[in-house]
Amino acid sequence: MAPVVLRSIPKSLRVYIVNRNGSIYPLLSANSRETVRPLWISARCKSTPASASLVHEGDRIVATSPDDSVSRDPLDLTFSDHEAAFKSKTNLELLRAILVFQLCSVKPLVENNDKLMRLGKSILGKRLFGLLMKATFYGHFVGGEDQRKIQPVLERLRSFGVKSILDYSAEEDISHQQAEEREMKSCESEVAAQEKNRSKKYVPTRKFADRRYAVSSARTYFYVNEAQCEKNMETFLNCIDAVSDATHGTGFAAIKMTALGRPQLLMQLSEVIHRARLYFKEVTGKSGGNIISHDISRNAFEKRFREENILTDNEEVKTWLQNMTFDQKGLIHLFSWSGLIDTNILLQDLFKVPNLHSGKLERIISALTNEEEEMFRNMMRRLHTIFKYAKEKDVRVMVDAEQTYFQPAISRLTMELMKKYNQEKAIVFNTYQCYLKETYDNLRLDLEQCCRQNFYFGAKLVRGAYMEQERERAKYMNYEDPINPGFEATTEMYYKCLEKCIQQIKRHKADGDPTKVAVMVASHNEDTVRYTVSEMAKNGIHPLDKVICFGQLLGMCDHISLPLGQAGFSVYKYVPYGPVNEVLPYLSRRASENSSILEKLSKERTLLRREFTRRILKGQFMYSPKGNYRPIGAKT
Repeated sequence: MAPVVLRSIPKSLRVYIVNRNGSIYPLLSANSRETVRPLWISARCKSTPASASLVHEGDRIVATSPDDSVSRDPLDLTFSDHEAAFKSKTNLELLRAILVFQLCSVKPLVENNDKLMRLGKSILGKRLFGLLMKATFYGHFVGGEDQRKIQPVLERLRSFGVKSILDYSAEEDISHQQAEEREMKSCESEVAAQEKNRSKKYVPTRKFADRRYAVSSARTYFYVNEAQCEKNMETFLNCIDAVSDATHGTGFAAIKMTALGRPQLLMQLSEVIHRARLYFKEVTGKSGGNIISHDISRNAFEKRFREENILTDNEEVKTWLQNMTFDQKGLIHLFSWSGLIDTNILLQDLFKVPNLHSGKLERIISALTNEEEEMFRNMMRRLHTIFKYAKEKDVRVMVDAEQTYFQPAISRLTMELMKKYNQEKAIVFNTYQCYLKETYDNLRLDLEQCCRQNFYFGAKLVRGAYMEQERERAKYMNYEDPINPGFEATTEMYYKCLEKCIQQIKRHKADGDPTKVAVMVASHNEDTVRYTVSEMAKNGIHPLDKVICFGQLLGMCDHISLPLGQAGFSVYKYVPYGPVNEVLPYLSRRASENSSILEKLSKERTLLRREFTRRILKGQFMYSPKGNYRPIGAKT
């Protein structure tokens, strides 16, 4: 790996240093903000290859690699080295990036970008409009139109040490009214709507039916019918094929569960989890957090049932107790979620609990029709098809996070899919949105489940995409705001989650099983990336361990991604692809997202201009990028 420039690391970072005689002291004093000059960061661990280590070289930290034939560059942690950042771009690509970022800084253009693109398309026609977009926004933010045409982009990224996450980003461009109608139709159930005592959070409302509202960084799928879900599954399978063919065993694909089934079912399952916690509290008196966090044995339920005189000679209750998910440490789940994903058991048969007064089993899932039960089985079949194929192709798949009224079900199903498909390595990755108050607890307990049930854990850490929408919905429907109070609290949550994963990785490394936990730090924030690099060094985690990687969007923050890849860190670009006229909604979101981070945009635009000026002054008028880098984990 490569030298890491430390002289300009922000004082907010907490890095521990090992000096020449082996003693350890903090780069930052606990009682001071003064920086201590670093001598040497030790990163040699039991499971890291013997020929790979971090060594001191002047003011730099050098990570040596067993393969000296592969290029590795110094990493400037100020992310201000414009030559390193953009050596993968031609001069025309530099100019295009400067133009695109300049347009993104013009607020009226961004606010009306959707209308302007529609107008341009109607005036120029599809062909000319397509050429214009390829020369600007589409060319900058999108990899290409299909699996074949994205190959040059992927190969060039790879030659500069950067791997790819592929996502087919063609979207149906529907109106607000159409989105509302589709969502309400797909989230409402006639039989469920008649039930009382529904939790407000898990009831659909027309005001927030268009889930695109106030969301600029995430794609939204609206349910049409089961046939459309089948098409979405085929699209994801094609994406896995593209990843397998193009990324030499290093790529990811991304999916959303709302693309694969009726969203009403995810909402109802999320409410089941909420009701199960309430029932757990009623029986045991324990409240707060997931059931696994309380270390309660099955005996606690038996004792309470005997007190209520509902256990004696009640075969239904005895069978219910036997079907709980537990181990020697205690209860993991009230229900057999593994049984749910692997069998054709009906939701209404599984999600029942004994009434403490009558002893009869009662549903805690709102009513479902036979057709809706069949829809759930279809959703699970599609998920199994995707992950089974991904495992065969050795492609990892990230399950994207969604709104909080869907997310409990998405996370629960994802964890059970991990248990099934992550027996040999991390294939299934769950996404954790760190702007949510409960994220750390959820991550901690998911890690505990992985340890107790012995499967590999994959996590993608993000700040989150639905903050404004979630806050407004909570206020409107009068339930607790699920969002952290501010950016600082979200950053603290992000670091807390990252530290938890790193500590788990460190323990597994000490036990000789270093790849049991894998984490993607998906962030465009420079401080977050610097913090992660410092924590890796502090805890002896080398990039060659292949357990921590970074992720950014194509066309954004190249001054972070490319230097990381060229320095030998594991880094990914999220590469969308699809026909020009079908990715306009994606491009609209990218324009809006870039407008919202003007400070970062300004820095990258400045660096682009400096690099272009440098090349012109040096006479590099026909600069042709040539990379001799190999991404971490890439097959030759």
